[in-house]
Amino acid sequence: MLVSAVSLAALREYFQIVFLRTDGGQDGGVFRNPPAQPDPGKRHLEAFAFFSSLLLLWCAHRASFELMLLALALNLTGAGVILLLRFKSDPFIFENIAKQVTGVIYVPFFLSFLILIRSDALGVYWVLAFLLIIFAGDTAAFYVGSYLGKHKLSPSLSPGKTIEGAVGGLAANLGTGAALKSLFLPESTWGASLLFFIGIGVVGQAGDLFESGIKRTARVKDSGGILPGHGGILDRIDALLFAAPTAYFFKVYLL
Repeated sequence: MLVSAVSLAALREYFQIVFLRTDGGQDGGVFRNPPAQPDPGKRHLEAFAFFSSLLLLWCAHRASFELMLLALALNLTGAGVILLLRFKSDPFIFENIAKQVTGVIYVPFFLSFLILIRSDALGVYWVLAFLLIIFAGDTAAFYVGSYLGKHKLSPSLSPGKTIEGAVGGLAANLGTGAALKSLFLPESTWGASLLFFIGIGVVGQAGDLFESGIKRTARVKDSGGILPGHGGILDRIDALLFAAPTAYFFKVYLL
């Protein structure tokens, strides 16, 4: 239920970014000058995405990856029906469907891997370890970048991120992961474990830059204002979204 609530909130912010027009102001993520009348085609796509997301997360709760794929297929099929109904009157309907399908994969599908990880007997330890490693990396990257950062990591996507911050974040991923492995996962090998810590750290930073690219395209600073001073839900989980499928892969196939 927690993952579902976070997923719906983050998906709503995603749609605000990709569907609503803004004036390009750097105003802390407040969306200004929206269309005078909401587009019914976009409303229908959003509503079906929310339904598909809950179905997808329920399938993950049933620990059935096959059902999750069927939920994704159902979402695309429903979007195709909306395309047939709206194609004549909406010249941008196919572009909006592409954004909707991307959003369902990007937010609820990626988050559903947390539920799959949690399904095993030791799943709670894996989820705790995974979240602590990701959040430790995010925190270290912010502070190291703020105090020591001099070289830009990707100025076109996120001018504030630095190479020094990225290295500091990866170091925190390794340190936190090593401590947690010693406490909770002693049976896993050190070689595979270190690869796991580095892997989720790298893809976590890639997820952060990916969300920055989405916001950069829409010319907004934050995904929302639900967390005063911290932006939106999507801003808080951007690294986690890319890292969750990676963590599931390591857990199931390597560790």
